[in-house]
Amino acid sequence: MKKKTLDPGTFLYPTPAVMVSCADTGGNQNIIAIAWVGVLCSVPPTVAIGVTRARYSHGLIVDSGEFVINLPRADQVYALDYTGTYSGRDGDKFTALKLSAIDPTRLLHAPLIGECPVNLECRVKHRLELGSHDAFIAEVVHVHADEDWVDNRGRPRERSGELLAYTGGLYRALGEIVGEHGFSRSE
Repeated sequence: MKKKTLDPGTFLYPTPAVMVSCADTGGNQNIIAIAWVGVLCSVPPTVAIGVTRARYSHGLIVDSGEFVINLPRADQVYALDYTGTYSGRDGDKFTALKLSAIDPTRLLHAPLIGECPVNLECRVKHRLELGSHDAFIAEVVHVHADEDWVDNRGRPRERSGELLAYTGGLYRALGEIVGEHGFSRSE
């Protein structure tokens, strides 16, 4: 098959499409849509998000050292897009979108988005200035999940197919399950 050479870019798709909630130590809070998010380590559970320094949320995260990764369902795509299109400097996104800001159990400042089925409370361990974005590397200190989204072992149920991904400017609902980790060893 013939390949086409492209300019260097972030062509690692799909990426999770999440809403990150954050607050500073003064109580100012916000939600930002993020597609630059990923898992870095399992023990301790470590994730990273990329946020440009011009974003309102960037300063909130720097101040508190905390944020929450909230996984929206496909039917929440409007809220996801809104939180990435409008600035928190111009108004309260929780109020505008009628979302519940729930106080977390372990962190002091960043609220959970109550309507999202999964929430990961994160404490920043490192901040890397990379260019257009800073990477916030954080330890997941607590996970909240709607009971119908996890099985009795704490694994995501089939409903995880309702989650969103981002692919080059498009939001996509995740598709069907096509395998389970380790299935290739059973042959």
